[in-house]
Amino acid sequence: MSMIKIENLTFSYPGSYDPVFEQINFQIDTDWKLGLIGRNGRGKTTFLKLLQKKYEYSGTIVSSVSFDYFPYPVNDPAQWTQEVLQEVCPQAEEWELLREFSCLEVDPDVLWRPFQTLSNGEQTKVLLAALFLNQGRFLLIDEPTNHLDRAARELVSQYLRRKKGFVLVSHDRHFLDGCVDHILSFNRTNIEVQSGNFSSWMENFTRQQEFEQARHDRLQGEVKRLQQAARRAASWSARTEASKIGTGAYDRGFIGHKAAKMMKRSKAVEARREQAAEEKAGLLKNVETAEELKLFPLSDHRDRFVTFSDVVVRYGERTVCGPVSFTLRRGERVVLEGKNGSGKSSLLKLLLGQPVPHTGEVTTASGLVISYVPQNTGHLRGSLADFAAEHNLDESLFKTILRKMDFERVQFEKNLEDLSSGQRKKVLLARSLCERAHVYVWDEPLNFIDIYSRMQVEQLLCRFAPAMIFVEHDRVFQETVATKVLSL
Repeated sequence: MSMIKIENLTFSYPGSYDPVFEQINFQIDTDWKLGLIGRNGRGKTTFLKLLQKKYEYSGTIVSSVSFDYFPYPVNDPAQWTQEVLQEVCPQAEEWELLREFSCLEVDPDVLWRPFQTLSNGEQTKVLLAALFLNQGRFLLIDEPTNHLDRAARELVSQYLRRKKGFVLVSHDRHFLDGCVDHILSFNRTNIEVQSGNFSSWMENFTRQQEFEQARHDRLQGEVKRLQQAARRAASWSARTEASKIGTGAYDRGFIGHKAAKMMKRSKAVEARREQAAEEKAGLLKNVETAEELKLFPLSDHRDRFVTFSDVVVRYGERTVCGPVSFTLRRGERVVLEGKNGSGKSSLLKLLLGQPVPHTGEVTTASGLVISYVPQNTGHLRGSLADFAAEHNLDESLFKTILRKMDFERVQFEKNLEDLSSGQRKKVLLARSLCERAHVYVWDEPLNFIDIYSRMQVEQLLCRFAPAMIFVEHDRVFQETVATKVLSL
């Protein structure tokens, strides 16, 4: 057991006046199963790269262990998987790899297949297995769930629960609960380390914010009362002092003493007001606001929007899925559930009118308007303004939605390719929310999206109840949003 100590860490990207980290201090144990959480753009991936010394920084990072990073960059995916894994963990024996594969339900035959022929989920599993065989290393795992279906997420979560010595960046609440014992939270103004899983952290964080809100409200009333009291005392002091002027038999010494006493009281009250105001200003600095989003689906009197009748998707001689039959009605939200490669994205492409080899029939209502969010964000280029113009979006509305999804104004000046993965995904979601459509088709919309934005989108969909077909492996999101589950 040893510690990783972060002391006075400060970092900003070249040419940027906005520091990612500024004088941060904390420490973590190398035996922990640590979940790293925070909103998009808070520097989670940047921090992992700083641990690997990929950037120059000020301050110190003290560690007695070396770091490995997932996703591991595979230089030649055409190699046999066994050769790739020998580069990842050269000291591992074949029997050790097969032991780890059995825990992850990976077919041993993948060792003798080209790495590039493995599915994304299989690649994730074999690389994780190999990295954990590197003894004396601390593993930095950056969003491993993005290519895992729901069943695979459960399996990998159980696998990680049996390991130790890693930090895991993930926004999947159920996944985090299943495999971490500490949470490292990148908040708005500070960084916290807390024992427990995500749910216990969230409960404590919510209680803290509720306490601070109640204290803030009390102090707000107290500041107002003390301000009025200070003014009254100062006014009384001034009137009493003024009464010394004039003719007559006055005890001017007594009057002066009384005026001074009232002024002293006024200053004491003012000092209490300033103290209360200072305490109030220190509260609610980490509160996470998630303003309500709005969606305006096109109204339509028809009940049925989409019907799949005995649809079978085939690529060559291989049947991917089917026969599939279902109907999407007004107000329904259908989630396509199934393992990777079971044809979920192919069905969505069919609905969008893309060429997918199939039999059966897909019927859509006349004049149906569809808004689509794809999985991939790699095609995004240029400025936000150019993107809005290209897709005929109201730029003001588009940016307002992004602001509500925790986009900082400074991000509006960046090119899309310079944004984080989560921010680029939010751009695609915001575009869809700007579009008025009969049906919303979203293909894994939550990849890289932070937890608060996920809850924000959940509330939106439950409130406005659009007709929707989506693929998403986040269990909490599925159970909250879907009105119908179609298992493939």
